[in-house]
Amino acid sequence: MNRKILLLAGDGVGPEVMAEAEKVLLALVRDFGLKLAMERALVGGAAIDATGKPLPEATLDLALGSDAVLFGAIGGPKWDKLGRDLRPETGLLALRAGLAAFANLRPVKVCPDLAGASTLKPEVVRDLDILIVRELTGGIYFGQPRGLERREGGRVGFNTMIYSESEIERIGRVAFDIALARQRRLTSVDKANVLEVSELWRDVMSGLARDYPDVKLDHMYVDNAAMQLVREPGRFDVIVTGNMFGDILSDLASMLSGSIGMLPSASLNAENKGMYEPIHGSAPDIAGKGIANPLAMILSAAMMLRHSLHEEEQAVRVEKAVGRVLADGLRTTDIFTDGMNRVSTAEMGDAVVRSLSLD
Repeated sequence: MNRKILLLAGDGVGPEVMAEAEKVLLALVRDFGLKLAMERALVGGAAIDATGKPLPEATLDLALGSDAVLFGAIGGPKWDKLGRDLRPETGLLALRAGLAAFANLRPVKVCPDLAGASTLKPEVVRDLDILIVRELTGGIYFGQPRGLERREGGRVGFNTMIYSESEIERIGRVAFDIALARQRRLTSVDKANVLEVSELWRDVMSGLARDYPDVKLDHMYVDNAAMQLVREPGRFDVIVTGNMFGDILSDLASMLSGSIGMLPSASLNAENKGMYEPIHGSAPDIAGKGIANPLAMILSAAMMLRHSLHEEEQAVRVEKAVGRVLADGLRTTDIFTDGMNRVSTAEMGDAVVRSLSLD
């Protein structure tokens, strides 16, 4: 039976990198027996231009009816002055909420051949393998009340950072289960010294630890975690944190790998269905130039194969192919160093497709 996946290319470099991931998936269908049916729909700025909405009802319906969603990127200066409810980013948040995709997995792995591309010393990042588990449908991005209003003395902006015990426990169990299958080390990141919501977060995580005696749990304030990710990243294995802290820390951690263009992500619901996307955003400054790095998009497709489609062999095949093209010295501009072979977005995708058959 064909599994249904929805391709949401979006804006900026989204269509460019999505085209390369689609090449890889089509090669798996053609040459390795993968059974997929792919549909496309609009989201973000492209959807605003066509329908007036950042997430049309038709797109959400298709997403809900699919086994997984592969997502490119959204946003750009063209839409920045729209009302907040009409901005592309609102569509992304609504899509995550509509899919109930509460668990965001962001692996930070440093390919041996890219250790020199990081801004940190190669010996600090070599063989690094961290997984950040970010709660995705709660916290300050979704909390109410929120808004902008005029009060005596001028304008006031306000947002609410709120988590329920059940939301914390739900993401905590995901993180503990993942840690149990890895090195059995889990770092919970909060700001419990100044935020009541983080006091609850820490209390719930500590309570969960009693159900996972084989996992060593430690707690860390978010400011210290940011410092330690740069100072001694190898001390981490699995990190679990809330929505805003996870957003910031995972982007910071992306530079450990040498480029934000290298990092995929998965956003999963309770049934392991969800959305897969690179974390790099729409990069409007390079859109249309053919220089965007498609590897995070391709690796997001590999995560989709593993987590939602349960095609472990195919996922490993894609990951090995990416590793081989990097070992062969192929580099897009963001990870290029002297002595390497600079290639375009499409050339990198073509190289991964050729490498698939080398297993």
